[in-house]
Amino acid sequence: MLGTNTDPYQWVEGRYKLMPGIWEALAESGTPASILTKSPLLLRDIELMKQVPGIRANLSVPTLDEKAWRSTEPHTPHPRKRLEAVAELNRAGIPCGILIAPLMPGINDSPAQVAQIIELAEEAGAVDIGGIALHLRGEVKALFFDWLREHRPDLLPRYQRLYARGAYAPKEERERLSRMARGSSRRPAWPMRGSAGSAVEARDPASAVDRGSSQPEPAPQESLF
Repeated sequence: MLGTNTDPYQWVEGRYKLMPGIWEALAESGTPASILTKSPLLLRDIELMKQVPGIRANLSVPTLDEKAWRSTEPHTPHPRKRLEAVAELNRAGIPCGILIAPLMPGINDSPAQVAQIIELAEEAGAVDIGGIALHLRGEVKALFFDWLREHRPDLLPRYQRLYARGAYAPKEERERLSRMARGSSRRPAWPMRGSAGSAVEARDPASAVDRGSSQPEPAPQESLF
Protein backbone atom coordinates (compact mmCIF):
# COMPACT_ATOMS: atom_id res chain seq x y z
CA MET A 1 0.00 0.00 0.00
CA LEU A 2 1.34 3.40 -1.00
CA GLY A 3 0.96 6.31 1.38
CA THR A 4 1.06 4.72 4.82
CA ASN A 5 4.59 5.92 5.59
CA THR A 6 4.34 9.28 3.86
CA ASP A 7 1.90 10.77 1.39
CA PRO A 8 3.14 10.21 -2.20
CA TYR A 9 1.00 13.11 -3.43
CA GLN A 10 2.43 15.93 -1.35
CA TRP A 11 2.58 19.32 -3.08
CA VAL A 12 6.10 18.65 -4.44
CA GLU A 13 4.66 15.81 -6.55
CA GLY A 14 3.00 18.48 -8.64
CA ARG A 15 6.47 19.70 -9.56
CA TYR A 16 8.51 16.51 -9.81
CA LYS A 17 5.90 14.08 -11.19
CA LEU A 18 7.39 10.91 -9.71
CA MET A 19 4.15 8.96 -9.34
CA PRO A 20 3.37 8.38 -13.04
CA GLY A 21 6.52 6.29 -13.36
CA ILE A 22 5.60 4.32 -10.25
CA TRP A 23 2.12 3.55 -11.56
CA GLU A 24 3.61 2.49 -14.89
CA ALA A 25 6.07 0.15 -13.16
CA LEU A 26 3.30 -1.41 -11.08
CA ALA A 27 1.14 -1.91 -14.17
CA GLU A 28 3.97 -3.38 -16.25
CA SER A 29 4.92 -5.84 -13.50
CA GLY A 30 1.31 -6.79 -12.77
CA THR A 31 1.70 -5.79 -9.12
CA PRO A 32 -1.57 -5.13 -7.25
CA ALA A 33 -1.55 -1.85 -5.35
CA SER A 34 -3.61 0.49 -3.23
CA ILE A 35 -3.00 4.03 -2.07
CA LEU A 36 -3.85 6.32 0.84
CA THR A 37 -3.48 10.06 0.33
CA LYS A 38 -4.80 13.45 1.39
CA SER A 39 -4.52 14.90 -2.09
CA PRO A 40 -6.86 15.07 -5.10
CA LEU A 41 -3.70 15.37 -7.22
CA LEU A 42 -3.86 11.61 -7.78
CA LEU A 43 -6.72 12.35 -10.21
CA ARG A 44 -4.02 13.52 -12.61
CA ASP A 45 -2.85 9.91 -12.86
CA ILE A 46 -6.24 8.24 -13.03
CA GLU A 47 -5.68 6.63 -16.44
CA LEU A 48 -2.38 5.13 -15.27
CA MET A 49 -3.99 3.89 -12.07
CA LYS A 50 -6.62 2.04 -14.08
CA GLN A 51 -3.85 -0.12 -15.56
CA VAL A 52 -2.74 -1.39 -12.13
CA PRO A 53 -4.33 -4.74 -11.17
CA GLY A 54 -6.57 -4.63 -8.12
CA ILE A 55 -6.13 -0.88 -7.73
CA ARG A 56 -7.94 0.71 -4.81
CA ALA A 57 -7.69 4.12 -3.18
CA ASN A 58 -8.54 5.80 0.09
CA LEU A 59 -8.61 9.49 0.90
CA SER A 60 -7.86 10.67 4.41
CA VAL A 61 -10.65 12.98 5.64
CA PRO A 62 -10.15 13.63 9.36
CA THR A 63 -12.46 16.64 9.69
CA LEU A 64 -14.73 19.01 7.79
CA ASP A 65 -14.35 21.70 10.44
CA GLU A 66 -12.47 24.59 8.82
CA LYS A 67 -10.70 25.70 11.98
CA ALA A 68 -9.57 22.21 12.94
CA TRP A 69 -8.41 21.47 9.39
CA ARG A 70 -6.41 24.69 9.01
CA SER A 71 -4.88 24.25 12.44
CA THR A 72 -3.89 20.58 12.28
CA GLU A 73 -3.26 20.17 8.52
CA PRO A 74 -2.01 23.52 7.17
CA HIS A 75 -1.30 23.63 3.44
CA THR A 76 -3.12 20.37 2.71
CA PRO A 77 -5.96 20.10 0.18
CA HIS A 78 -9.40 21.06 1.45
CA PRO A 79 -11.29 18.06 2.93
CA ARG A 80 -14.27 18.65 0.65
CA LYS A 81 -11.96 18.51 -2.37
CA ARG A 82 -10.82 15.11 -1.10
CA LEU A 83 -14.43 13.92 -0.99
CA GLU A 84 -14.92 15.18 -4.55
CA ALA A 85 -11.90 13.08 -5.52
CA VAL A 86 -13.51 10.03 -3.88
CA ALA A 87 -16.57 10.51 -6.08
CA GLU A 88 -14.51 11.00 -9.24
CA LEU A 89 -12.38 7.90 -8.61
CA ASN A 90 -15.46 5.77 -8.06
CA ARG A 91 -17.08 7.14 -11.22
CA ALA A 92 -13.92 6.19 -13.10
CA GLY A 93 -14.16 2.62 -11.84
CA ILE A 94 -11.42 2.83 -9.20
CA PRO A 95 -12.89 1.69 -5.86
CA CYS A 96 -12.26 4.43 -3.33
CA GLY A 97 -13.14 4.87 0.33
CA ILE A 98 -12.16 7.19 3.15
CA LEU A 99 -10.18 6.98 6.35
CA ILE A 100 -11.20 9.34 9.16
CA ALA A 101 -7.75 9.72 10.63
CA PRO A 102 -6.29 10.71 12.87
CA LEU A 103 -9.24 10.84 15.25
CA MET A 104 -8.27 13.25 18.03
CA PRO A 105 -10.31 13.37 21.25
CA GLY A 106 -11.84 16.79 21.78
CA ILE A 107 -10.74 18.04 18.35
CA ASN A 108 -12.50 16.05 15.63
CA ASP A 109 -14.34 13.29 17.49
CA SER A 110 -17.75 14.82 18.03
CA PRO A 111 -20.50 12.46 16.79
CA ALA A 112 -22.00 15.23 14.66
CA GLN A 113 -18.69 15.95 12.91
CA VAL A 114 -18.00 12.30 12.19
CA ALA A 115 -21.58 11.65 11.04
CA GLN A 116 -21.29 14.50 8.52
CA ILE A 117 -18.11 13.00 7.06
CA ILE A 118 -19.78 9.58 6.80
CA GLU A 119 -22.86 11.06 5.11
CA LEU A 120 -20.84 12.94 2.50
CA ALA A 121 -18.54 9.97 1.94
CA GLU A 122 -21.53 7.75 1.24
CA GLU A 123 -22.89 10.35 -1.19
CA ALA A 124 -19.49 10.19 -2.92
CA GLY A 125 -19.85 6.43 -3.26
CA ALA A 126 -17.14 5.52 -0.74
CA VAL A 127 -16.69 1.74 -0.82
CA ASP A 128 -15.32 1.55 2.71
CA ILE A 129 -15.15 3.86 5.72
CA GLY A 130 -12.84 3.49 8.70
CA GLY A 131 -11.01 5.46 11.34
CA ILE A 132 -7.83 5.32 13.40
CA ALA A 133 -7.13 7.06 16.70
CA LEU A 134 -4.24 9.47 16.91
CA HIS A 135 -0.92 7.83 17.71
CA LEU A 136 2.13 9.84 18.69
CA ARG A 137 5.37 8.08 17.88
CA GLY A 138 8.82 9.54 18.35
CA GLU A 139 9.22 13.29 18.06
CA VAL A 140 5.62 13.75 16.94
CA LYS A 141 4.45 13.47 20.54
CA ALA A 142 6.46 16.48 21.69
CA LEU A 143 5.41 18.46 18.61
CA PHE A 144 1.76 17.66 19.19
CA PHE A 145 1.94 18.59 22.88
CA ASP A 146 3.57 21.90 21.91
CA TRP A 147 0.69 22.45 19.48
CA LEU A 148 -1.81 21.76 22.27
CA ARG A 149 -0.09 24.27 24.56
CA GLU A 150 -0.43 26.94 21.89
CA HIS A 151 -3.82 26.15 20.38
CA ARG A 152 -5.76 23.96 22.82
CA PRO A 153 -4.30 24.24 26.33
CA ASP A 154 -7.65 23.07 27.69
CA LEU A 155 -6.99 19.63 26.18
CA LEU A 156 -3.39 19.23 27.32
CA PRO A 157 -4.16 17.45 30.63
CA ARG A 158 -6.49 15.04 28.82
CA TYR A 159 -3.84 14.08 26.29
CA GLN A 160 -1.17 13.79 28.95
CA ARG A 161 -3.38 11.21 30.64
CA LEU A 162 -4.32 9.39 27.43
CA TYR A 163 -0.73 9.14 26.21
CA ALA A 164 1.03 8.83 29.54
CA ARG A 165 2.24 5.31 28.73
CA GLY A 166 3.54 5.96 25.26
CA ALA A 167 2.46 6.55 21.69
CA TYR A 168 -1.04 5.09 21.91
CA ALA A 169 -4.24 5.89 23.73
CA PRO A 170 -5.76 3.15 25.92
CA LYS A 171 -7.48 0.33 24.06
CA GLU A 172 -10.97 1.36 25.16
CA GLU A 173 -10.42 4.87 23.75
CA ARG A 174 -9.15 3.52 20.44
CA GLU A 175 -12.14 1.19 20.20
CA ARG A 176 -14.54 4.05 20.99
CA LEU A 177 -13.11 6.13 18.17
CA SER A 178 -13.12 3.21 15.75
CA ARG A 179 -16.80 2.52 16.49
CA MET A 180 -17.62 6.18 15.96
CA ALA A 181 -15.92 6.15 12.56
CA ARG A 182 -18.04 3.19 11.51
CA GLY A 183 -21.13 4.98 12.77
CA SER A 184 -24.37 4.12 11.03
CA SER A 185 -22.67 3.60 7.69
CA ARG A 186 -23.67 0.57 5.66
CA ARG A 187 -20.29 0.64 3.94
CA PRO A 188 -17.70 -1.98 4.91
CA ALA A 189 -15.08 -0.91 7.42
CA TRP A 190 -11.43 -1.57 6.78
CA PRO A 191 -9.73 -4.02 6.32
CA MET A 192 -10.46 -3.89 2.65
CA ARG A 193 -9.55 -6.56 0.13
CA GLY A 194 -8.29 -6.05 -3.37
CA SER A 195 -8.74 -8.50 -6.20
CA ALA A 196 -5.49 -10.21 -5.24
CA GLY A 197 -7.11 -11.21 -1.95
CA SER A 198 -4.53 -9.68 0.35
CA ALA A 199 -5.96 -7.57 3.12
CA VAL A 200 -4.88 -3.98 3.53
CA GLU A 201 -5.72 -3.27 7.11
CA ALA A 202 -6.44 -0.09 9.00
CA ARG A 203 -4.62 -1.67 11.86
CA ASP A 204 -4.81 -0.74 15.49
CA PRO A 205 -1.41 0.97 15.54
CA ALA A 206 -0.76 -0.20 19.09
CA SER A 207 -0.47 -3.76 17.83
CA ALA A 208 1.02 -3.14 14.38
CA VAL A 209 2.67 -0.12 12.78
CA ASP A 210 0.36 1.63 10.38
CA ARG A 211 1.80 1.40 7.63
CA GLY A 212 0.57 16.72 -3.02
CA SER A 213 -0.97 18.71 -5.07
CA SER A 214 -0.05 21.16 -7.84
CA GLN A 215 -0.68 24.11 -5.56
CA PRO A 216 2.10 26.73 -5.15
CA GLU A 217 4.88 26.03 -2.72
CA PRO A 218 3.68 27.11 0.74
CA ALA A 219 5.61 29.08 3.26
CA PRO A 220 7.51 26.74 5.59
CA GLN A 221 5.13 25.40 8.19
CA GLU A 222 4.85 21.89 9.52
CA SER A 223 1.65 19.92 9.29
CA LEU A 224 1.05 17.86 12.38
CA PHE A 225 0.13 14.76 10.39
